Amino acid sequence: MNPRLNHIEKVLEPLRTQLSNHPLYRDLENLADVRVFMENHVYAVWDFMSLLKSLQRDLTCVYTPWMPGKNAVLARFINEIVHGEESDVNEEGMPKSHFEMYVDAMNEISASTIGIHNFMRQLEAGKGVFMAIESADLNEKVKDFLRFTFETIESGKNHLVASAFTFGREDVIPDMFFEIIKNAEEKDQKSAYPKLTYYLERHIEVDGGEHGPLSLQMIEELCGDDDQKWAEVETTAIAALEQRIALWDAIQEEIKSKKLAFA
Repeated sequence: MNPRLNHIEKVLEPLRTQLSNHPLYRDLENLADVRVFMENHVYAVWDFMSLLKSLQRDLTCVYTPWMPGKNAVLARFINEIVHGEESDVNEEGMPKSHFEMYVDAMNEISASTIGIHNFMRQLEAGKGVFMAIESADLNEKVKDFLRFTFETIESGKNHLVASAFTFGREDVIPDMFFEIIKNAEEKDQKSAYPKLTYYLERHIEVDGGEHGPLSLQMIEELCGDDDQKWAEVETTAIAALEQRIALWDAIQEEIKSKKLAFA
């Protein structure tokens, strides 16, 4: 591996360990907790697509007259991920984005989708993304997570967007998600959650394989031998993981608060 990438991976190791051992996972005990998780996490599922589409816009050609991209390997990589994330098929074989599948899974377990739908309606009506974030009824840490994403995109620096995309989206689907769903189904044989189970399994399947190595190659291609770019990639990667940890903190706080309220 490129020694600069090696350095970044080592710098990020403590943050990744903190994320993978986050106490939030221990507090996910039942479907009510999963509902709280999904009602907040759905914004991260949504804004991931803006990072991806920003890279597609700049690393491929999405305008006319068409011109070949500068790097066919990276163009193919980005287009493959766009295809997988924006135009996958759901458990019924119907084309849907992963975001739409996630919202369907929320409906399936009776998680509230009012917040995300209101947020999307504001954007569809033409409200700027930062104004929509500011006016949303969300925990401030969730808002900070979204602000960071769009500030990174608006920097106009592809290597920063690629850094947030590559290093900041280490979504580890906790094993207890599957256990909670399995236990819920065993308690009530009439109730099953195929949409959520399919999304979780598909998420793991699609994010595996060659995407990791290719995303690191993207960083190398975008930074080259530019020391300043490598330093900025490291700073963004650290900030992205810190934002992810803060998002997990916010979700854990809400889960605990609701448990105390019903105790």
